[in-house]
Amino acid sequence: MKQAAIFLYFITLCTFLPAQKLQTTREYINLYSSIAIEEMNQYNIPASIKMAQGILESSSGNSPLAKEAKNHFGIKCKKEWTGPTYIQDDDEKNECFRKYETVLASYEDHSKFLTKNQRYAELFTYDRNDYRSWAHGLKKAGYATNPKYAPLLIKTIEENNLSELDTPGKAPKYVEPVAGNERPKTSVSTSTGKKRSKNSDDTDLPDFELKKQGKRTIFVRNDVQYVVAKEGDTFSSIAQELDLMEWQLPKYNNLPSSTKLRAGETVYIQPKRRKAQQATHIVKAGEKMQEISQLYAIKLSRLYSLNDLEEGNQPKAGQKLKLR
Repeated sequence: MKQAAIFLYFITLCTFLPAQKLQTTREYINLYSSIAIEEMNQYNIPASIKMAQGILESSSGNSPLAKEAKNHFGIKCKKEWTGPTYIQDDDEKNECFRKYETVLASYEDHSKFLTKNQRYAELFTYDRNDYRSWAHGLKKAGYATNPKYAPLLIKTIEENNLSELDTPGKAPKYVEPVAGNERPKTSVSTSTGKKRSKNSDDTDLPDFELKKQGKRTIFVRNDVQYVVAKEGDTFSSIAQELDLMEWQLPKYNNLPSSTKLRAGETVYIQPKRRKAQQATHIVKAGEKMQEISQLYAIKLSRLYSLNDLEEGNQPKAGQKLKLR
């Protein structure tokens, strides 16, 4: 009788207690969009893609994996993971997932997971504003087993206007703070900071000092981050210092991995853009296409394409090249 009374009490209590409120997608975007933008500026992963993946993989922060393990991207342990773990059923029973102390740590690990994994290398050949190619590229690379993963990402981006996050200065301003010990909301743009002093391969366009990373200063040109080589630097040493993969820097700078870097030389640490801020360039005597590509942070292949030149050919002195 006593057990029945207790049971009835709990049934009554559950009937009148309000259900736990789920976080909405808009609330999720308000909380974490500033982190997605910062990660985009550092790793060149579209903020729209990162937000859409976070929304889908974490059910807008409401999934058990997100709530209990702060894992917002469904990243499993893999061989290289040495941190805390969380076990839950997924494609198979009792699968191992990464567990984080903060949501920020999950966002940062997602960026490193994509940049350090060779199977996602093709993603970084796409323009940062081309979220459709990124969505299909993620599915093609095997990020998720759902055959509709790419359309779901694209739908999430378009329904929530997430593509606005990919353009500096156009991102919506949100008011909700990021809670706890995670990164506070800030207004982020790669076009802010101290203006950089001139060096041998600067153009008349403004370069900006974005931040310090270790002993390096990260600069921005045409919305692409770069460092200035020091005496004795190699692609390998810079990659190791900045926690990048060794293949990335030669690829981003269109140079062989064995290239001897000159002190003062620009070394891009992100893929260059499909167009420059400046419209045209008048070729100087002896200038090569790779040098002009570096000068404006425009993709070398795109520079050839814009000017109807066959790759490998060099322009003539006095020739006007299109940069947009």
